[in-house]
Amino acid sequence: MAGISTAFVAIAALCWGLSGGIGGILIANGWAATVVAFYRGAVGLLFFLFWLGLRPRGSGLASYQVWFWSLIAGLGIAGNFVFYLVSIAEGSVAVAATLMYCAPVFVYLVSFALKLESRTPFKWAAIAIVMGGVVLLTGVYQTGPRGITLVGVGAGVLSGMSYAVFIFGFKFAAPHGSPPAILTIAFAVLVAILIPLDAAGEVRSVLASPRLTLFVLLGVLGAGLSFVLYIVGLKHTAPAVASIVAMVEPVTASLFSVTVLEERLAGLQILGMVLILVTVTALSVYPGARRVSYDPP
Repeated sequence: MAGISTAFVAIAALCWGLSGGIGGILIANGWAATVVAFYRGAVGLLFFLFWLGLRPRGSGLASYQVWFWSLIAGLGIAGNFVFYLVSIAEGSVAVAATLMYCAPVFVYLVSFALKLESRTPFKWAAIAIVMGGVVLLTGVYQTGPRGITLVGVGAGVLSGMSYAVFIFGFKFAAPHGSPPAILTIAFAVLVAILIPLDAAGEVRSVLASPRLTLFVLLGVLGAGLSFVLYIVGLKHTAPAVASIVAMVEPVTASLFSVTVLEERLAGLQILGMVLILVTVTALSVYPGARRVSYDPP
C-alpha cells in the first residue's frame, strides 16, 4: 500500500509539472493569466464536487471553522494559480515552478512568527541558501537584460507565499472537515474571485476556442486529478518521502520548458535551481520540522 501511495504522490507531482508547461503554452498563445487560472480552478472544482458527492459523510460543512479556513485556503490557491502564471508570462516555466517550490521557506517564516516552529541555525542557514539560489535563478544581480522581469520574480515569490497560505488554511480546516469539502469550498472561492476579473469576456470565448481541450487538460492535471491523488497518496506516505517525491514537479516543469517550449537556462540559473531544490527538500525532511508547518495537503 505504501508503494502505491508513493506512486500517487509522484503522479500528482508529475501532473502539476505538466500543468505548468500547458499553462505556458496557453500564455504564449495570448490568453490572460486570470483566464487560464480560472479554467484550471473551475475544472478542479467539478472534480471536488463529484468527490464530495461520493463521500458526503463527515464533510464538516456545518462547521464554521471549515468554512473560515477553507475561505483562507481559497484565497491562497487563487493567488498561487494567478501569480504562477504571471511569473511564467514574465519569465519561464522553469523559473516560475522553482520559485513556487520555495513555498516551505515562507511557511517556516510564518511558523517562526506564530511560534509553531523552533528557530535553529540549520533552518536559518537553509533559508539563506534558498534565497541565494533565488538570486542566481532569477538573475536579479544583473544590470543588463534578463530572461525574467522583476514582475516575474515578484509573481513567482508571491506564488510560493500564496501556496503557503493555502497550506495553512487547509491544515487548520482539516481537523473539522473532509478534504473533498475543504477543496470544494476553496476552489469555489477561487472561481468567485476570478470571474469578476474577466472584463474582456475571455472566459466565454474559450468555449469556442480550438484551445478548449488544453484548458480542460490543464484543469484535470493541474487541479482535479492531481489534488485527489496527492491527498489519497499522503495517507500512507511518510512526510519525508512525499517531500522528496514532490521534486518531480519543478523538474518536470523545467524539462517541459526546455524540450517543448525551447526555453533556455544559463549555468548560474541551473546552479540556483539545484540549490533551491536540494535545500528545500532537505528543509522539508528535517527531523525537527513539524508536519503541520510545511506539508502540502
